[in-house]
Amino acid sequence: MHHVNLEGVRVAVLATDGFEQVELTVPVDALEEHGAEVEIVSLKPGRIRGVNHLFPGRKVRVDRTINTAVADDYDAVLIPGGLMNPDLLRQDDGMLDFVREADAAGKPIAVICHGPWLLVSAELVPGRRLTSWPGIVDDVRNAGGIWTDEPVVRDGNWVSSRHPGDLPHFVPAMLELFATHTGRGHAVRRERHRGRRLPRVPTPDLPLGRMLMGGALAAGVAWLLTQRNRQQPMEYVEVYDIDPEDAVPAAEAATDEVVFAGGDGAAYEAGYTPPNNVA
Repeated sequence: MHHVNLEGVRVAVLATDGFEQVELTVPVDALEEHGAEVEIVSLKPGRIRGVNHLFPGRKVRVDRTINTAVADDYDAVLIPGGLMNPDLLRQDDGMLDFVREADAAGKPIAVICHGPWLLVSAELVPGRRLTSWPGIVDDVRNAGGIWTDEPVVRDGNWVSSRHPGDLPHFVPAMLELFATHTGRGHAVRRERHRGRRLPRVPTPDLPLGRMLMGGALAAGVAWLLTQRNRQQPMEYVEVYDIDPEDAVPAAEAATDEVVFAGGDGAAYEAGYTPPNNVA
């Protein structure tokens, strides 16, 4: 990948509990690798919990709440997905105003998976070409958007992708968009990376061996949870408050071989299958 220069570029990541972990951590790692200053802007202070598809993920620290964040203070916006995350964000007037002001100023916006829900509720989608998680196609179209089933879609100051399997396309498209829309031009740099390497992301096509390993892992996790439930009464908790070490002990032990930095996205590498194309 060309090494764009994002030094001095401030990026607001709009997220709250229930964000899809790899859709935040992988783009953020890439942005910081290329010199950008990234801040997590959320609905509450402290830490927010991510998810790995159906499994609870790790927490990330919030840098600023939406009550104190000003769109003019940032050069670009990143909206990760996750079923719960954008649904909570779009119910907050401050978040809606933030993306409206950013878009009106022509700031670049990168959005993935369920993230377009926030843009739909902000009434920014009419006439715009974008993609998303296939499950919200009707929401995008009913809001006046032009939905396209492609790994990455660029429309003016927007770039969008469908799901975590598109991250190999989404990340470079996001970097290029942020470079060209923040006064940096195509500042392509051939210098060598310093510090940690850009994390690799998986492609949707998984080898048979990994798929079988994923099935065995899932079966092991299910057996462990069954044994645990036999020893203590069932209780209902919010999924994003579950400690990952308690919920999926086997998954943590199997993350050494996955390609996401720090074990992110183990569920995807182990057996993630992108949804079928939507007509």
